[in-house]
Amino acid sequence: MAPPILPHTAPIPSPPPSSVKELTNSTSLGSVPPQYAIRNPETTMDIEPIIEEEIPTVDFSLLTEGTPEQRSQVVRHLGKACEDWGFFMVVNHGIPERLREAMLISMKEFFDQTEEEKGEYTGKHVMDPIRYGTSFNLTVDDVRYWRDYLKVFVHPILYSPAKPPSFREISKEYAASTRAMGMELLRGIWESLGLEENDMTKALDLHSCYQVLVGNIYPPCPQPELAIGLPAHSDHGLLTILLQNGVNGLQVKRRGSWVRVEPLPNSFLVNTGDQMEVVSNGRYKSVLHRAEVNSQSTRMSIATVVAPSLDTIVEPASQLVGDEHPMMFRGMRYGEYLECQQATRLKAKSALDPVRLHAE
Repeated sequence: MAPPILPHTAPIPSPPPSSVKELTNSTSLGSVPPQYAIRNPETTMDIEPIIEEEIPTVDFSLLTEGTPEQRSQVVRHLGKACEDWGFFMVVNHGIPERLREAMLISMKEFFDQTEEEKGEYTGKHVMDPIRYGTSFNLTVDDVRYWRDYLKVFVHPILYSPAKPPSFREISKEYAASTRAMGMELLRGIWESLGLEENDMTKALDLHSCYQVLVGNIYPPCPQPELAIGLPAHSDHGLLTILLQNGVNGLQVKRRGSWVRVEPLPNSFLVNTGDQMEVVSNGRYKSVLHRAEVNSQSTRMSIATVVAPSLDTIVEPASQLVGDEHPMMFRGMRYGEYLECQQATRLKAKSALDPVRLHAE
């Protein structure tokens, strides 16, 4: 008997690539797919000018090992950088090059896995301790960003993907080193604000601080003038410590202009986050920054966020509130703040709106 004749059906289209890396690897792209175009391809006049400006630099060795006078000078410089920029470079930090390189290599090896292997960690919830994905949050993004990411909680409990095998031990050492550096920087920042270290450590439960490692990869883009790696946003924690693979692309907003960041060799980039703005009662504001893409090279960065413990209610330090400086923010549990920020669209500093008591 002849087989039955089945009704004609249209071919089922292949699903879109699940990551930017897969998209760029699987096709010869001549243009940016429409879902990634954040600017009108007919005109690029909406691109804001970018300026060059010297970034504040903090000598970490003088903060930790200098004379009292040298430390005092660095603390003043650190406070000025937080107040004027919300951003600075750290040199002479003591974190060895072999560890920085090993962390970059291990992160690259994760992104070089197949989509099936990485897909095991595709995030179901914004607070999953290991989360792989693309853009920022596809459930709410109105346009896709030219970026894939891996987010891993590393403190107070260390998590790690199973592959590559080296990831756990390298990330453990790297997280401990950057956390120690972050705590020393926070000591200097508290001092610059006139706050006692022990008081702030207790108030924010920094011994059980939340620390997350975020690997970002930005593959070459055929029309970088139309797409963006990440739009202007602030970070949710106290400090973010950034390591790059030698390909620049970070820009920070200062006094209404975008500044292109070109770090010194062997330095780390550090920016203040939303919880720093809250605890300082608005004196040290979280900085807006964004990630641009290029057509030639893959940019990779590893951000380490150092933040209060998830159960801490973060509010302005009482010493920074008074008749001349009214309370600017209400208290909110940091875990709740983080979940809200990660679950909504990435838009400037809108995550601070629910805790803000006065309009800027």
